Amino acid sequence: MSNKYSAVITKEDDMFVSFCPELDIASQGYSVEEANNNLREAVELFIEHSSEAEFKQYLKKDVYYTQFEVAFG
Repeated sequence: MSNKYSAVITKEDDMFVSFCPELDIASQGYSVEEANNNLREAVELFIEHSSEAEFKQYLKKDVYYTQFEVAFG
């Protein structure tokens, strides 16, 4: 069985940080691909080693992505 999860990746100094908002799990890597792969592995390990109750506690089913504008200056 497989499910799709989101990855938000940002650059911080010389590394990329990847974050899965559905499970509140983060990882990092020296490239976008490495950060994404490391996040996938972290999510797989979490799912593999967590109980059903723990998984349900962390899982956020409703995650929304939007943009907004802020005026300044």
